[in-house]
Amino acid sequence: MDDVDVADGVLDLDRRLLFALHTCGADPCVAAAARALSRAGEHAVVWLAAGLTGAAVDRERRGAWLRGTALTAGAHLASMAVKRVVRRPRPALVEPLVRTAGRHSFPSSHASSAAAAAVAYGALGLPYVAPLAAAMCVSRLVVGVHYPSDVAAGVALGVATVRVGARWMRGDAYRGLSGGAGGQALPVAGGGGGGGAGPCKGGARRRGQGQGQGQG
Repeated sequence: MDDVDVADGVLDLDRRLLFALHTCGADPCVAAAARALSRAGEHAVVWLAAGLTGAAVDRERRGAWLRGTALTAGAHLASMAVKRVVRRPRPALVEPLVRTAGRHSFPSSHASSAAAAAVAYGALGLPYVAPLAAAMCVSRLVVGVHYPSDVAAGVALGVATVRVGARWMRGDAYRGLSGGAGGQALPVAGGGGGGGAGPCKGGARRRGQGQGQGQG
């Protein structure tokens, strides 16, 4: 089997998977959910809003949330740049259930931003972000505007973007606190244990010394 046969086989599988998932949109409830998810993910709006909300609520890790939001936006922008280079047309074998902002299909920008948000915000403890991101990726197939390979490439791009920027994203929270075996970072805020109590004990020691000197 030569390379041409392999490429044709992959394209055929791409079309078959798209057609199978798009058929699910015949159910009005499934179609409505897929449309809602696709619209929410347009221009990464829902993910950027989630990151900014996290920054507003979680003040101790505001910097990490803002950097995670920036990485999510960066993944979205990177996908748009790749689209301009690849210029793969959107699927023509099915009737789309939503309108699209652009004509190009590879990679899926929805998938890029969703995957980036799932990794970045998941690391910060945001619940249910991974299932929501997965549902959004599948929605792009149900509404018929992407091939599965577009979505897979978008997910890979989003994950790679956050992985590359992971240390930068955690910067403020972990700067100067890494140590121990394997270079693991210690938590910033600490309740129990020696790490959390250390600064308090040091302050008490200094106050005791000051009182002793005053009495002398």
